[in-house]
Amino acid sequence: MLLFKNNKQTLSSLKEIPFKLERDLQRIFEANLTKLTQLTLVKSEFTIKNYRLDTLAFDEEAKAFVIIEYKRSNSNSVVDQGIAYLNLMLDYGAEFIVEYNERFNKTLLRSQVDWSQTKVMFVSPGFNENQKQATNFKDLAIELWEVKQFEGDILTVNPIKKSKSAPSIKQLQGAEDNELKKVVNEIKVYTEEDHLQGKSEEVKELYETFKDAILNLANDTDTKPKKQEIGFTRNGKIFTDICILKNNLKLWINLKRGHLDDSKGIARDVSSVGHWGNGDYEVVVRDTKDLEYIMSLVKQAIY
Repeated sequence: MLLFKNNKQTLSSLKEIPFKLERDLQRIFEANLTKLTQLTLVKSEFTIKNYRLDTLAFDEEAKAFVIIEYKRSNSNSVVDQGIAYLNLMLDYGAEFIVEYNERFNKTLLRSQVDWSQTKVMFVSPGFNENQKQATNFKDLAIELWEVKQFEGDILTVNPIKKSKSAPSIKQLQGAEDNELKKVVNEIKVYTEEDHLQGKSEEVKELYETFKDAILNLANDTDTKPKKQEIGFTRNGKIFTDICILKNNLKLWINLKRGHLDDSKGIARDVSSVGHWGNGDYEVVVRDTKDLEYIMSLVKQAIY
């Protein structure tokens, strides 16, 4: 990423300001955790057994815990540490739940947590190619986030995407690594292929048409496959979700009740009804007849 300051059409490069301490990076990330990641901060510096976790967070939508670790340098391995932390959450889930309940004065039950959606995030000003390649498995629940600061109080945040040709971590199952085997067997990272599997060609084509239309609504939009649906994001926020069903699609628009301008009245108010996607409005899609109009509804949730 190239960053410049525009001074009367003359560009000058911005100087990167290194973080002096990992704690400095941690403070900024935790203070803006929900805005950056849609996660809820549970505990900073959480100690369990012989481990000290930098940040313990919770994904309220997926109902899963997330561990975040900060690295000021890019010289350390992240895969071994990440797998160890994933196993830690699987083995000592009760202690994570106790911390959550004490923090928020709630009664979160073990059965209410989706342990298969557990993940680990590493946050650093930069990762080397070995670290990126070592985590480049489409179904490995380890994410890398690059965060840099520049003069002028400018911060860049870049979640590193897995490559489209990323292999499956299951290819390594033959290795004699019990920790890895446990992660592979108990933690699931969902992909678009999981949602499309077993669906008719007609429904697949319908999804691809709506997917392309949504991604073209604005720059920097992306997909985020989840357990029941596929989220579409911009600047880290999900603005719409699609669930691929047997004969149709269900699309949710991430706006609160009363905030959607729907002159045709095709969106259903689901604010008081249990549903998977984000937002209070649901549209059932069976064909492309109202594609352009539905996109005008979805676009309202982006800006």
